[in-house]
Amino acid sequence: MKRLAALVILGLVFLRPAVGALPGQAATASAPILLTSCGQSPGPAIIKVVLQRLGLPFELDPLATSSSLQKKKEAGQPYGSIIIVMGASLKGMGAAGISIDDEIKRINQLIQEARKQGLKVIGAHVEGMKRRSQGAAAGDTTDEQSIDAVAPQSDLLLVNKEGNSDGRFTAIARNKNIPLVEVEKNMDLVEELRKIYGK
Repeated sequence: MKRLAALVILGLVFLRPAVGALPGQAATASAPILLTSCGQSPGPAIIKVVLQRLGLPFELDPLATSSSLQKKKEAGQPYGSIIIVMGASLKGMGAAGISIDDEIKRINQLIQEARKQGLKVIGAHVEGMKRRSQGAAAGDTTDEQSIDAVAPQSDLLLVNKEGNSDGRFTAIARNKNIPLVEVEKNMDLVEELRKIYGK
């Protein structure tokens, strides 16, 4: 009986989907990629390095708008997907002369246009808990507002596991039936994005 129980447990371990991924859903996307931010944090720079390493065609535009998507489509060079990096930087937004409300409005319009064009939207959070409310100054909720704006509207969530230690992204993924992929370290993003883009 003990042996049977052990075999059942072992079977369940090997039958589990990839870390954090919801079963029955394919986590795939197409290039070229528009890489942008919701909150002007340094996070997109991390994704940029990974995309360069994989040789995937992309454009980094921290302030991309819905018209950015429209212009590319009109030029006959439409994007295949969008990666929106969550996490806010008061310094970054200040340098750009914008607020978190401006960012949320821009991102909502961007995602709305992406839906019209049938583009996959990937919400990424790669800076861990330092880019969450736990790492922010007292009263600063901009990081969480960035997550609220992007995560529930994403087709796929790609997050650093440490930044999901409170289960915030897991709850959103389950509630919205969104595939969630977690990485232990950001260097693991190379393999996960390789899988996502079939590289």
